[in-house]
Amino acid sequence: MKYVLSLDQGTTNTRAIIFNGRGQIVGSAQQEFRQIYPRAGWVEHDPTDIVGSAVGVIAEALVRANIVIGDLAAIGITNQRETTVVWDRATGAPVCNAIVWQCRRTAEYAERLKGEGLSSFIYDRTGLVPDAYFSATKIKWILDNVAGARAQAERGELLFGTIDTYLMWRLSRGKIFATDYTNASRTMLFNIHTLKWDEELLKLFDIPESMLPRVEPSRGVFGYTDKSVLGGEVPICGVAGDQQAALFGQLCVNEGEVKNTYGTGCFLLMNTGDKAVKSFNGLVTTLGASETEKPPYVLEGSVFIGGAVIQWLRDELGIISSAEESEALALKVADTGGVYAVPAFTGLGAPYWDSGARGVLCGITRGTNRAHIVRAALEAIAYQSADLVCAMERDAGVKISCLKVDGGASANNFLMQFQSDILGVKISRPNVVETTALGAAYLAGLGCGVWGSVREIERLNVGWRQFLPALAEDKRQSMLNGWRAAVEKARLK
Repeated sequence: MKYVLSLDQGTTNTRAIIFNGRGQIVGSAQQEFRQIYPRAGWVEHDPTDIVGSAVGVIAEALVRANIVIGDLAAIGITNQRETTVVWDRATGAPVCNAIVWQCRRTAEYAERLKGEGLSSFIYDRTGLVPDAYFSATKIKWILDNVAGARAQAERGELLFGTIDTYLMWRLSRGKIFATDYTNASRTMLFNIHTLKWDEELLKLFDIPESMLPRVEPSRGVFGYTDKSVLGGEVPICGVAGDQQAALFGQLCVNEGEVKNTYGTGCFLLMNTGDKAVKSFNGLVTTLGASETEKPPYVLEGSVFIGGAVIQWLRDELGIISSAEESEALALKVADTGGVYAVPAFTGLGAPYWDSGARGVLCGITRGTNRAHIVRAALEAIAYQSADLVCAMERDAGVKISCLKVDGGASANNFLMQFQSDILGVKISRPNVVETTALGAAYLAGLGCGVWGSVREIERLNVGWRQFLPALAEDKRQSMLNGWRAAVEKARLK
């Protein structure tokens, strides 16, 4: 039996998960890596930490699965999107730390673009709104602020890539310099209608085209790993940004199907087929992964701080010792006692796009205890996701009746039940919640022939658990009103 390895490179950790031909996990490994905060609102990663963690977890997963590198039919890569790496073409050495998608250092510049009336110009080509979230402003910052970088770039000596590109470059020892449609569509440099890098946008951001990787469909052979890196030459046959990989992993391959991933952030995506739906409610239009050469269009809303609020409770406040503890603690109280948490640590994403917003904890009384705060933090994840669902329904002109969920925080049963209650819709969670990794595996398996089609994959039947709404409508509306009032407090200048 041949196996598919999915390399899931996330914001706080790197995972390797090995699947057999029945879509079952046979081995996995995970490693956290450093989060670097040079200044308030700045977030960085050392790209060499990421590569080291990737090589390490691949080796460990093979051991845990009791197989060798030659047993792999293919590798699929899924990655944190927008995070920006610029490196030396000759040596592969980064010119500086990677600027993470969460980083807000370019927020002022993004606001200036809006002030200059360029929002429509950028949106019409990329489906994105001017924001520090996306890669273009990060590349420009590196070229403008790292000594000698712009001159090197203009001489053709520097390369840019999102994490997928840098991983492929390093795993192949420089033989692969590519990305896929999904990752390219998150850079704010890629025209999602022509499926090409946009010359006018490159001119606007003053970025040499020589820095940019070739762009390919998510399913296909990108190249091969180098034997000196992993001990064997394995084809990389599937690549997709983490959220599009999760959409594919949930098999939302038909128009109108929706999923929400609960990771460091929360990401709600709807497959809109061959129609690029224009948003009037703060969402973005992007490209999805497909088993065919042509990518579908996707409507997306993003919450910057999702599961990361649980990490904050653990690492910064110290009121829980593990993420798993949050569920039991939240259930110790009947409600939050009127407490609302708005985790706008790096601003608010869709549908607000308010980079100036900051976190608030309101409604505290003398009787407030840590259980109330933990419950409020968990509820905040669901409230933010509910904001996205409402915006998406308005844009797409449809009423969502079922929300497919995945990601680490979706394992929290309290959170999933509250999500169902506050939305008033059915929540469906697959038994394999790591659908981001599963989506990359599906793409890679399709690319190398482990599976012949999506229809064949559908017959694997991963199984589901459903959560049904049980909250009275008047109570639901009252709680939503309280949330909206708390958000307004976070947005006060």
